[in-house]
Amino acid sequence: MGIFNLFDRFRASTSDRSPWGDFFFEPVSVRSVSGMRVSADSAMRLAAVYACVRILSETMASLPLVVYRARADGGKDRVTDHWLYRLLGKKPNRYQNPFEWREMLQGHLALRGNAFCQILANGRGEITELIPIHPDRVRMELLTEGDYLYRIQNQAGHEMILPRGEVWHLRGLSSDGLLGLSPIELSRESLGMALAAQDYGARFFNNDAKPTGGWIEFPGNFKDAEAKKVFRESYQQAQSGANRGKVLVLENGMKFHEVGVTNKDAQFLELRKFQITDIARLFRVPPHMIADLDRATFSNIEQQSLEFVMHTMTPWAERWEASIEADLMLEGDELEIEFDFANLMRGDAASRSAYYQSGIQNGWLTRNEARIAENLNPISGLDQPLRPLNMVEEDAAEALESQTAAADGTPSPDADPGSDQAIHQRLRGLVHVNAQRLARRISRTGAIGPKEVNLISETFGLTPSRVEQWATHIETPTDEHALAQALIELGTHE
Repeated sequence: MGIFNLFDRFRASTSDRSPWGDFFFEPVSVRSVSGMRVSADSAMRLAAVYACVRILSETMASLPLVVYRARADGGKDRVTDHWLYRLLGKKPNRYQNPFEWREMLQGHLALRGNAFCQILANGRGEITELIPIHPDRVRMELLTEGDYLYRIQNQAGHEMILPRGEVWHLRGLSSDGLLGLSPIELSRESLGMALAAQDYGARFFNNDAKPTGGWIEFPGNFKDAEAKKVFRESYQQAQSGANRGKVLVLENGMKFHEVGVTNKDAQFLELRKFQITDIARLFRVPPHMIADLDRATFSNIEQQSLEFVMHTMTPWAERWEASIEADLMLEGDELEIEFDFANLMRGDAASRSAYYQSGIQNGWLTRNEARIAENLNPISGLDQPLRPLNMVEEDAAEALESQTAAADGTPSPDADPGSDQAIHQRLRGLVHVNAQRLARRISRTGAIGPKEVNLISETFGLTPSRVEQWATHIETPTDEHALAQALIELGTHE
């Protein structure tokens, strides 16, 4: 019976070693000082590690991927008819959708520091599929001329050799520029301590929430070592298995003494809390995002969420973008890859409203762009930016001053007061002022009658017949701005 129990324990403590299992393809894990073997897979037993990896992977997978083409004026246009957009944004391979594909690769990066995909291309050199490869099955081999290749083992144990140009390799932080460093291997001792504390807690509750057993005081002596052994085994059998928790009966003056160190003495809870913060620090994830709210407040959670975008996800996105542009694009493709963080930076409704209002009023955002950002359909007539009336560009300031002086009937500072130019400016200013006054009056009445015709002819020194002929071409007398322009043209005989 003992042999079978030993076999069962050995089988339970190892992975599947059959030809269909992953045991022989996984990297050899190293036992930490705490006694726990730490690998990327065993680290996922920790809820904090799994939560951090899931947050990084799901966030990266949910970011919209945008392909741009630069314009000569410094702007850029979105590209949706290129094979690279269809590959990365629609169908990376025959097995996965873009979300699943990016989620898997980011998980490989977060746990192992490397992510690999086999490149399949057509006759034109366009990539048609990116097949992900598990990092534990990849081994890099350096060649004598300084190049390298990849040796890949499949689940059946067969090896496939691929040159560098047929493998897309995403690297994390690297010390040699060839392979990324595994965060799990670098933090083996910290994660080993967390695993040991987790296993200790499980054993603690499996032992009826008692850290250790106890000892029995016996006033007499056992006749020999065999008698002591028989008593100990019978006692353990009477208090284990189905007999756990039953009443203990002792004879011959024996007394049971319970001993052990409490969890408070061992600072078990404090250690568990510290390990959660330590793991969040390892993956640079704010603790509140993995439900550690001990030191969270309303104000610092908002700031930490912004820092997560700026200092955690932005470097990962830059790593992806640089690798895609360097390794997946063909020569001559003047494209740019960008992950759109707009959804992560949206904020609440009040903040978004203030942002749109500022952009629209200051003229750097159109009303339709704001509607599109809120997933609303554009409306005709809202594509033009609004221009603030109290501001003007520096280059237009001189022209504006001259126009204002003409409208007020005052000559330009550079003009001679007695010159024809100064006189013309004063007369033109009078025409502008009178035209605006007449337009304001006529727009209120809504018609150009005989009284208005006489007033216009007296103001501009024109014959009533000339004014009546002009009035026949005015379609909307209520439009004050258009009417003022028409009166200016009439008064200046333009």
